[in-house]
Amino acid sequence: MWVLEIYQSRQGEGIWTGYYSVFVRLLGCPLRCRYCDTVYARHFPDKSDVEIGADLSPEEIAGRVLLLDQHHVVLTGGEPMHSNEISLLTKLLKDFDYLITIETAGIFLADVYCDLMSISPKLSNSKPINENNNSDAKQHDEHYSKPEIVKKLIARYNYQLKFVVDTPQDLNEIDSYIENLPNVIPERVLLMPQATDIATMDKKAQWIIPHCESHGFSYCPRMQIVWYGNKQRT
Repeated sequence: MWVLEIYQSRQGEGIWTGYYSVFVRLLGCPLRCRYCDTVYARHFPDKSDVEIGADLSPEEIAGRVLLLDQHHVVLTGGEPMHSNEISLLTKLLKDFDYLITIETAGIFLADVYCDLMSISPKLSNSKPINENNNSDAKQHDEHYSKPEIVKKLIARYNYQLKFVVDTPQDLNEIDSYIENLPNVIPERVLLMPQATDIATMDKKAQWIIPHCESHGFSYCPRMQIVWYGNKQRT
């Protein structure tokens, strides 16, 4: 499994916000979201990419997680559900009684051990806007929306649905998306402002929070921006 980084931090988003956790960031994602905040993790490496991450076995990853002595572990990316070894990794972590969160776009299925499936379905606002890179746009369009997979994930796992909201027009798209999912628990629908600074986040909160209140959804601030700023971990 290609791993970019393993580190300790606080969970900044979702229903487990504030929990100290070990984050395992896997490399590789087929999406090309225009607002992606981990562009550095979406590359699919191979043996020739000696300066990008490390190719570790699930056993090696679990061993490094154990050294950091936290009860929670977050598998993120990239897109962790893409890895064909994700099932084994989650089994090893669960053998050590970890609480496991998987951060996923909901575009791949895998049989995993997971205490919280954190699904971030992509809206039309995720499409890349670089007109000079048609290959990125085509690749993104092929993968970004898989509601049938999302339905299966929420049926199998404890879940949260985390939507990135950029403009008020996104709210109608979210409402339509939720209407087509069976038996979704409203408070497990999290609306998170697209922002890279506190001022923008607070400004968008002014119209996102009333929508959450009227629909029974949950507002999801990006607390890592508040705590650490918009910085790649170094």
